[in-house]
Amino acid sequence: GCSSHFRNASNESRGIKSSIFKNPWNVIWRPLLITNLSTLVDCEHDGVYILVLLVGLPANAYSLYHAWLQLKAHNELGVYLLNLTISDLLYLASLPLWLNYIFQGDNWSSSEWLCQLCGFLLYENIYISIGFLCCISIDRYLAVVYPFRFSAFRTVRAAALVSAVVWLKELAVGVVFFRHKELSRDKNNRSVCFEHYPMKAWEYPINYYRFYIGFLFPLGILSVAYFRVLRAVGKSAGTQTAQKTRIKYLVTSTIIIFLVCFSPYHVFLLVRTILERDCDFIEKIFNYYHFCLLLTSFNCVADPALYCFISESAQKGIQKAQEACTRALCCCSKSHGRFKTHSTELAVTNDNVTGTSVATHLKQVKTDI
Repeated sequence: GCSSHFRNASNESRGIKSSIFKNPWNVIWRPLLITNLSTLVDCEHDGVYILVLLVGLPANAYSLYHAWLQLKAHNELGVYLLNLTISDLLYLASLPLWLNYIFQGDNWSSSEWLCQLCGFLLYENIYISIGFLCCISIDRYLAVVYPFRFSAFRTVRAAALVSAVVWLKELAVGVVFFRHKELSRDKNNRSVCFEHYPMKAWEYPINYYRFYIGFLFPLGILSVAYFRVLRAVGKSAGTQTAQKTRIKYLVTSTIIIFLVCFSPYHVFLLVRTILERDCDFIEKIFNYYHFCLLLTSFNCVADPALYCFISESAQKGIQKAQEACTRALCCCSKSHGRFKTHSTELAVTNDNVTGTSVATHLKQVKTDI
């Protein structure tokens, strides 16, 4: 391998990590202040992972609770949200081992099967998340555009079956990683986990599958579904302007976060797969590639923010938490009314159904947008 050739500078820059133990808060706030990409990737990405861990755990714990409430209400959306949250929590559970790997100068001290497991959780979380984001988008598409025609596909049982297919598909692909040795020694006798530079021959077909089937195809589904939703909402005469704005904000934010978290990584993954044949090439794009991989971690924070906190019940919970924190920090109750919002139920209409009241559609559409 050639990893040590261009990672020595990275390890030298990690001398700054001694300051982490003197002031642990540095590791959290410094990634938000620096602008140098190389510094971010080589020295501060451990801080970003800690930030994701600290924010992602409580956020997904709340999302898990919210998904359970939807399941109790027999809402199929809760099945997808539950699986999405479980996937994020499994990835977050592996972050302490990755942080230990980083703090030890990229020297894996645990067993090889743990290296394989953590690598599996790191990469499969991307595609399992994408899969369930697509499931949620299709569910909303059917609920908004065809509220009556495909009601049989929007049941808890159907959602559970689709979820099982998503997990089995990604687990089948993940088995490939357990068939290959993922722990190796570099020139400095460090145990390097799940990093192959340059790529090995067996990785090429897997990477093409990741890009075309795991990313590009779901992105097409996501885009078509949400543009159709936007068009249906735009034609809805019974939906208030504020409600339309809320839907458009949710749809636009979802696509942007999807693109920001997953697109850069997959672009560089495709570039590496096509062009990488020696150490010189990966040396040029190493920092950019790892920065893009870093961005994928933020989906663990974005998922509950989009699909849990956007709902009315979740918003009320956040408002109460904000009010409690404000009273505790400021010792002032004046801000109590500041965070109150007046949410109304989302209503949509269908292209093929005109003149039907908004309330009638809401009785048929079990969505919690």
